[in-house]
Amino acid sequence: MSKTYRGYTLEQVAKTIDHSILKPDFTYSDVEAGAALALKYNTASYCIRPMDVPAAAKALAGSTVNVCTVIGFPHGSTTSATKAFETADAVKNGAVEIDMVINVSALLSGDYAFVEQDIRGVVEVAHAAGASVKVIFETAFLNDEQIIKACELTELAGADYVKTSTGFASEGATLHNVKLMKATVGDRLKVKSSGGVRTLDQLIDYMDAGVSRSGCSATQQVLDEFVAKAE
Repeated sequence: MSKTYRGYTLEQVAKTIDHSILKPDFTYSDVEAGAALALKYNTASYCIRPMDVPAAAKALAGSTVNVCTVIGFPHGSTTSATKAFETADAVKNGAVEIDMVINVSALLSGDYAFVEQDIRGVVEVAHAAGASVKVIFETAFLNDEQIIKACELTELAGADYVKTSTGFASEGATLHNVKLMKATVGDRLKVKSSGGVRTLDQLIDYMDAGVSRSGCSATQQVLDEFVAKAE
């Protein structure tokens, strides 16, 4: 029988992680090392910058680690046409998961129709190519009411996941926000935590709260911690 920690196996925890290599100063070697690590631990996906998608697709070919990339990242303020083009380019290059940033300014301004169509433009391109879409809210800028509204708009636009953060704002995922998002979308959409997920217990707290995925750059640390603690 597989060893477990807090009711989860190593495989279950690893298949919750989107191993993320997104900083602007990462080199080609860093990207190659990240792909090797994602393969070693068999994570759910490898989330990289758009420029790195072809290399990641080549490195992960034949594995069960999906190629994930970011769109409109990290601020969400590029035009809808740009986001749609980025998405088309990403899926052409081998991405099968798309993590897009909403137009935060439009949401805060109450321009909900624009936010919905901005998401929908990415969803239509991604879904036509068989790729899933996670919508990043950047919850550090939002109150509870705005997070709920973002969930509703994401569902209306036909996306697959709601996601807390880019990891580039003042605050990443919080348990409060994850629970609020899960309560809003139920089982109709999936929830991804991201930003500041650095310990095993923190990740499992989010899993217990209903997340299906969690962005993590400290993947090796988290999964090595699992091996040390599992019984």
